[in-house]
Amino acid sequence: MRIGVAGVGRIGTMHATNLAALDRVDEVLLFDPVPGRAAQASAELSGTKAVDDLDTLLGAVDGVLLATPTNTHPEMLRAAIAQGVPTLCEKPIASDLAEMTALVEDVESSGVEVLVGFQRRFDPAIYELNRRIRAGEVGDIYLVRAVGNDANPPDFSYLPASGGIFRDLLIHDLDCVPWLVGEPVVEVYASGSVLVHQAFADADDVDNAVVMLKFAGGAHATLAGGRHDPVGYDHRIEVLGSKDSLVAGVDPRTPLNSLEPGGHVAGPDAYPGFPERFHRAYVNEMNLFTQVIKGEVANPSPARESLISLRLAEACEQSRRTGAPVKIEGN
Repeated sequence: MRIGVAGVGRIGTMHATNLAALDRVDEVLLFDPVPGRAAQASAELSGTKAVDDLDTLLGAVDGVLLATPTNTHPEMLRAAIAQGVPTLCEKPIASDLAEMTALVEDVESSGVEVLVGFQRRFDPAIYELNRRIRAGEVGDIYLVRAVGNDANPPDFSYLPASGGIFRDLLIHDLDCVPWLVGEPVVEVYASGSVLVHQAFADADDVDNAVVMLKFAGGAHATLAGGRHDPVGYDHRIEVLGSKDSLVAGVDPRTPLNSLEPGGHVAGPDAYPGFPERFHRAYVNEMNLFTQVIKGEVANPSPARESLISLRLAEACEQSRRTGAPVKIEGN
C-alpha cells in the first residue's frame, strides 16, 4: 500500500512517520505546496519519497492524508475524491458552515471514503469508552464531563486566525462528546474569560471557557477548556451512567495532583502537549485509515459528522457573546 501525505508541517510529518512505521504501508509519498519542503522532509524520514505536485501524488497512492492549511482543504479534498482516492483530512475540512455543508454533499455524492481527523475518536481508551456505551455496559448516561487544557498558550500570532477557543481547542470535545452520547444536542450554554494573557482579548477571544450541552434524552455534558495548565497538557473525559462510571485520560502521566493520601501525583514526565497525550490515538488513526481504505472497517469519523461540532462551536460563540443559552434545531 502507498499512502500520500499532503502538507509536511509538524502534524503532516508526524502522520508520515506513523504511516511509514506500519507493516502494510510500503511507501509514503510526500507533497507540500512550499517548494523544496517535501524533499527536505523525505530526506529525514525513511520509507518516504517526495513528489512535485498534488496530481502526481493522487495518481500514485491508495489513500491520501491532507495536512495543509485549512483554506486549502476544500480544493484538495475535491481533487482527491474526483480521482477516487480515499482521504483522511485534518479538521476542519472547511472554514465555515456553508462551505463545509457543500463539501460534505460533494463527498457523499462521490462515494469515496473521507475521514476527518478528530483524534479523540481514535484514542484507544476513548474508542473503548464508546464501545462500552454502545454495548449498553454504561447504561443510561446521566452526565459527561470533559476537560482539555493546553500546557502553554499557542503563539499569539496564531490567535487572530484560530477561529477562537470553541472552533480551535474545544472543537475536539464538541465532536467527541456527542459521538459518545449518541443523541442530538438540543441546547448549548457557554461562558468564557480572559485569565491567561491580554493577547486573547486583543484577538476578541477568551483563554478559559466552559460549555454545557443538553441532549435530547435529558443528559447533560460539561466541557471545560483552557490555554494554560502549569502542570502539563491535560485531557480527560468522564462518563457517569446507570451501570458504571468511567474515565479516559487518567494515567501515570496525567498532570493532576491529588491531596488524598496515596493519591495521584504528577511526575516530571507529565504530558507536555497533545502529540504526547494522543500518541496512541495518532498511531491508531493511521492504522484505522489503512483499514478503511481496504474496506475492513467502517469509517469511524465521516465528513457529515464534522458538521455537528462546527454548528455547536458557532452556538457556543453566540452564547458566550450574548450570555444566553442557544437552542439547537435539526442537529
